[in-house]
Amino acid sequence: MVTTLAKSYEPVPQKEWIHKHDISLSVLQKEWTYEDYLNLPDDDCRYEIIEGVLYVSNAPNIDHQFTVGEIHFQFKLFLRGNPEGYVLTAPFEVHLSQKTRPVQPDVLFIKADKWPNPGTQYFNGAPDLIVEVLSPSTRRLDQSVKFRAYEQANVLEYWMVDPKTHLVQVFSLNNQEYVLIGEFMNDEVIESKVLPDLKIVTASIFNKKP
Repeated sequence: MVTTLAKSYEPVPQKEWIHKHDISLSVLQKEWTYEDYLNLPDDDCRYEIIEGVLYVSNAPNIDHQFTVGEIHFQFKLFLRGNPEGYVLTAPFEVHLSQKTRPVQPDVLFIKADKWPNPGTQYFNGAPDLIVEVLSPSTRRLDQSVKFRAYEQANVLEYWMVDPKTHLVQVFSLNNQEYVLIGEFMNDEVIESKVLPDLKIVTASIFNKKP
């Protein structure tokens, strides 16, 4: 398991669990459940529960959203000619386990044979590929907490995409542990084991001035 990606992210006191400047965690005397999640306010925050802990993030910036949009577009374009599955973006609930639900990955790919029926409210199980785009408020969450959660749930491939450094790291599941299979920058083509014919030039997914 890769353990040097980030320092572990410690919970903050309960009274600070909603916090507009950083990811904040709520620590209660009991674990958070999906039923608790359903009673949370409908506001501009993203709420996720991982191993019974609530994680709250504020709205992302333009660089984050640009990159999410470009990745989604290029996946869609590829999948139109290669109908291997489907790609979605947040907000959409993924239920990895009883204690880890929901998570809302920035981008997720699901193979065609696992695609749920129309009208489904959430995906139950592990998507085949997940992409998280790092932002100042979610960096530690994506690099540590979600990294472990996706690994434990047997998500086959995890991309961490950094709009600040224009770096893409791709991790592949091997014997139930993530192995770094590549780091990509500039004009390098991102390599995927789940979608080996997918060709995305790294520089094309990042926001830059015209």
